[in-house]
Amino acid sequence: MRVLLVVESHYGNTRKVADAVAEGLLPHDVILEDVWQAVPPTQVVDLLVVGGPTHAHGMSRAGTRRTAREDHPDGQEVHAGIREWLDRLPAVERRPAAAFDTRIARPRLLTGSASHGMSRRLRQRGYRLLDASESFLVEASEGPIAVGELERARAWGSRLAGLLAGR
Repeated sequence: MRVLLVVESHYGNTRKVADAVAEGLLPHDVILEDVWQAVPPTQVVDLLVVGGPTHAHGMSRAGTRRTAREDHPDGQEVHAGIREWLDRLPAVERRPAAAFDTRIARPRLLTGSASHGMSRRLRQRGYRLLDASESFLVEASEGPIAVGELERARAWGSRLAGLLAGR
């Protein structure tokens, strides 16, 4: 089965989480693409997974990406993020999808969660969420990833693989 995993990452943390999710999705055929290179799928994929960082309680916006770049000039420059990518996503009928984010290791009420908005946009486009969205924790904006989170990301990817195989 084919899985498309699209990720937005500024400091590399969300990309590391995406790599771990992709490992968990094996043995499925996983295509992992950075959001600035990804085009919405024109071919049928069996599962679409999207992931990105939480900025200002939700998905990144042009202003939050600019601030991230100004605060950390060695980070990845991202002109369009998951928000814009999902806005270009064509409507489908009940295709499986999943969403994850990275956020600072504080209570969700304080940080928000980008995956909540990603999930809503996926449902608006006709996707069916295969599992609840997931947040993976980082110690600070620039990292590091919190202890145990990469293992949790692999396990979540494995859970998605099992759900996909059993659908």
